[in-house]
Amino acid sequence: MEEKQIDETRQGEFFEISTPINTNKPQKKLLLESYGCQMNFADSEIIASIMAHEGFTTTRDVEEADLVLLNTCAIRDNAEQRIRGRLEFLNSVKKRKPAMMVGVLGCMAERLREQLLEEEKLVDMVVGPDAYRDLPRLVSQVEHGSKAVNVLLSREETYGEITPVRLDSNGVTAYISIMRGCDNMCSFCVVPFTRGRERSRDPKSIVEEATDLFNRGYREVTLLGQNVDSYKWNITAKGDIIDANEPTVNFAQLLASVAEVSPKLRLRFSTSHPKDMTDEVLITMSRYENICDYIHLPVQSGNSVVLKRMNRGYTREWYLDRIAAIRKYMPECAISTDVIAGFCDETDEEHADTLSLMGEVKYDMAYMYKYSERPRTLAERKFEDNISEEVKSQRLNEIIAMHMSCVAERTAAHVGKRHKVLVEGVSKKSQEHYYGRNGQNVVVVFPKNEAKMGQYVWVNALSSTAVTLIGEIDTYID
Repeated sequence: MEEKQIDETRQGEFFEISTPINTNKPQKKLLLESYGCQMNFADSEIIASIMAHEGFTTTRDVEEADLVLLNTCAIRDNAEQRIRGRLEFLNSVKKRKPAMMVGVLGCMAERLREQLLEEEKLVDMVVGPDAYRDLPRLVSQVEHGSKAVNVLLSREETYGEITPVRLDSNGVTAYISIMRGCDNMCSFCVVPFTRGRERSRDPKSIVEEATDLFNRGYREVTLLGQNVDSYKWNITAKGDIIDANEPTVNFAQLLASVAEVSPKLRLRFSTSHPKDMTDEVLITMSRYENICDYIHLPVQSGNSVVLKRMNRGYTREWYLDRIAAIRKYMPECAISTDVIAGFCDETDEEHADTLSLMGEVKYDMAYMYKYSERPRTLAERKFEDNISEEVKSQRLNEIIAMHMSCVAERTAAHVGKRHKVLVEGVSKKSQEHYYGRNGQNVVVVFPKNEAKMGQYVWVNALSSTAVTLIGEIDTYID
């Protein structure tokens, strides 16, 4: 699994809900911050829903907070260090507000429960990603003077029937979690140990959630899973039917069902795994105009030997075959990726293969990182993290340079064309401009004119920066 689809600049994002669902409970203030991937941000909406039933409203002010929850990421060491810094600040606040409770949730919580609770005494509670239903009991336990912990992993929990509170939402786009956990054992990745085994959510509940969002005015949903291509309902890992009286559903079929909610509901998904992406998924995407021509397909390395060390389950040739299949069915499809620089034993020649693959594919967007060894992973047990930080940094800079040259070329190719754009919000640089994205996930900025949030418009792209199109509205779409 590639748990990093949120740009790492979006760390510690605050969420806000002004009205508690249960007004019979004593009303308290919750400060909820989320770090890491899209799954964490979606989980925070589930957490907010659970706590709203307990009488909590949210705040952005730590001085008002009765409870502070950090929903964390453990995918890289620097993410953990940022969260530790935040916890140290919160502990300084607790010296003035001893009644304030602090909890760490999510992946980092599961991995570091003993250190956070007992050794460093940074938190009052530690809650794993499958234990959010237990939050009310755990909070009560802390209120009565005890530390609280629940990091048990589940083979069944999907939170499928909990209606998420759409936090800090623009009212236009939303996430829908379709599965949890990961069965892939990539040697560098800690996710299978922090989020458990794969389990898929009932497709009926997914379609119902998408329908409800559309009826409430949302116009884009992103289906989330650690590996969406392995989504399966009523099918075992070996392909056996579980209940003969129930239909089986794979990811391609789920995509079609959600796309059919309404042609005005735009559909995205993340993340795909190269070894599992089928032509059936690509054909389904090509058949529905409202399924965006955009695929996040992490490669990690362009060298087959490194990919084997990473336990990725595919070769360079296999990956390029999947790229060719995407281009076959959707010639205009945008493709993004993840790349790791300086994995264990990586040679200069193997690094060069990554650069050449990037030059061949010409990604529209990429998440690029230096390798960060994570505890409990196969790489930690089996390999030596033997590439120096200096070499890792040099290789990462070369990867970034290669990508930026390609992405500028890809973005510029959209200039002079007409793009269907969903209006998502006001531009950060100008109150007189809106921004949105086209089907290829490229950000488009344009004067507001008569457009409205949540409306589709046709925009003529007049110019571009490295990653953004600048244009003007051509046609309004009802």
